[in-house]
Amino acid sequence: MSSPSVLILGLGNDILTDDAVGLHVVRELRQRLAGEPEIVVEETCEMGLALLDFFVGHRAVILIDSIQTGRVPPGTVHEVDATGLKQLTGRTPHFLGVGETLALGRTLELAMPERVQIFAVEVEDPFTLGTEMTGAVRQAMPEALRRVVACAREFASHAAPIESLAG
Repeated sequence: MSSPSVLILGLGNDILTDDAVGLHVVRELRQRLAGEPEIVVEETCEMGLALLDFFVGHRAVILIDSIQTGRVPPGTVHEVDATGLKQLTGRTPHFLGVGETLALGRTLELAMPERVQIFAVEVEDPFTLGTEMTGAVRQAMPEALRRVVACAREFASHAAPIESLAG
């Protein structure tokens, strides 16, 4: 039995306005990518070491989250790999510790992803209680979806499934 090679993981809190963008993206992707067995789509409000359980067993991981750097307009989609995380500074608790989580998994000799890509949507308001994202973030959704799908398909085309440990 094999598990999907690529994990798309949306991060966020769906009751904090724009902070939910990662969750909204993956909910849309779940439908679009339903017929692609190499790709699995998940969502979580967890962060830090709690992400380790999601990462194990996938050759590639794509994270989608919100960020507030204040340096670019809301709706801008940032894209970095795991080595570029330090370049992407701003307000978001969700992908803090991703590098450390990957390192811990490797130290524990767990099956960790070879590739990690992060898509972070610049947000206007990640702190107000509410279920509606701001207009700029809603308008960024098609671009974020397009880029994540392209990345996932590219990763899936270069990664064979890995054998399940449950065998």
